[in-house]
Amino acid sequence: MTSLNLTSRSEFLRVRGLRYHLRRWGAERLPLLFLGHGFLDVSATFEPLVAPLLDRWQVLAPDWRGFGHTEWPQEGYWFHDYVADLDAIVNHYSPDAPLRLAGHSMGSQIVSLYAGLRPARVEKLVLLDGITLPDMPAALAPKRFLHWLDELRETPRERSYASFDELAGRIRRQHPQLSEAHAAFVSRCWGREDGYGKVTLCADPKHYRHGPGLYHAEDSNAVWREVTADTLFVDAGKSFVKMPPEQRAARVSCFRRHRVEVLPEAGHMLHFDAPEETAALVATFLSA
Repeated sequence: MTSLNLTSRSEFLRVRGLRYHLRRWGAERLPLLFLGHGFLDVSATFEPLVAPLLDRWQVLAPDWRGFGHTEWPQEGYWFHDYVADLDAIVNHYSPDAPLRLAGHSMGSQIVSLYAGLRPARVEKLVLLDGITLPDMPAALAPKRFLHWLDELRETPRERSYASFDELAGRIRRQHPQLSEAHAAFVSRCWGREDGYGKVTLCADPKHYRHGPGLYHAEDSNAVWREVTADTLFVDAGKSFVKMPPEQRAARVSCFRRHRVEVLPEAGHMLHFDAPEETAALVATFLSA
């Protein structure tokens, strides 16, 4: 596995009222790739995937609102805000040049919607085991809305651990394919000392609330049909995120110019399981 001691630079930017943290790797003279992490992840864990790219690219990865070192909004989370945050970020860092966007899991949903909403801005799009949110039938609306109201009655508690080693142990139970060293690295990315002798996750516990709305796949499909960027799908053969093949094919077909690559032995966390293989596919695609 690629060294986990690669140097990145932290940058902070005021984005729509929040203090955003962004992590930059590579020389600023090189072309820029924006990379968005998934749910409950942070930018720092991309390091093994990023390292093989840095001879040709610089990489800028935000911690999405409520994750990592980015500020937590008090009112909670609405998915559209992530897309609006990305719009502000790319307009700050690259207001004129064609964009190269990549995202993993939740990050793939964010960057792909952006690519459909601002198609003239996006030249290349990479989706890492993503766009798999399950469609939700309208009949679920009353139950989901009520559940959200009930959740608002209580403040969600932060999860805490006695040490980074304890957190690393939990990570290895969740991702047993990781070495001890890699799990320890992830624990330092996902956790932080709380000042009271405990380690807490760098994720707002309000993320665990279910919102009142439903996800309708056809809404996303309509946006994806507007994407004009060349699109690379990198799918994980052993992903825990599954959907019926015909539904998957329908979503992928919304992208006009696309190719699909599958890493058969990798799980959903491609940057954990197959960082070099994933990076090689991304590098070839970006250079074409």
